Amino acid sequence: MTTVIFPDGFKWGTATAAYQIEGAHDEEGRMPSIWDTFAKTTGHVLNGDTGDVACDSYHRIDEDIRLLKELGVNVYRFSIAWPRIVPNGRGEVNPQGLAYYEELIDKLNANGI
Repeated sequence: MTTVIFPDGFKWGTATAAYQIEGAHDEEGRMPSIWDTFAKTTGHVLNGDTGDVACDSYHRIDEDIRLLKELGVNVYRFSIAWPRIVPNGRGEVNPQGLAYYEELIDKLNANGI
């Protein structure tokens, strides 16, 4: 068995995709994405599963960050749901969508992630 030693300062991280974890598909101004439409089309997704609730990370920021911290994660790559930021695809920015991601980033930083 080979032992791997990671160098000092090595960063442990995780990654997520907005559609797969956020949920809250129709809250605070978020509009449907192409994934919402695709997943709700009969026969496209096994069991008809959708991201409507997903892991409900939108409502569980504190719990999710606690879990990341307990895992020893110090970097986190996440994607942004553009239908949450620019609900109509162009034009006005949704302040509630921006506030969600600002809260997420602030809390990640406060926890050393």
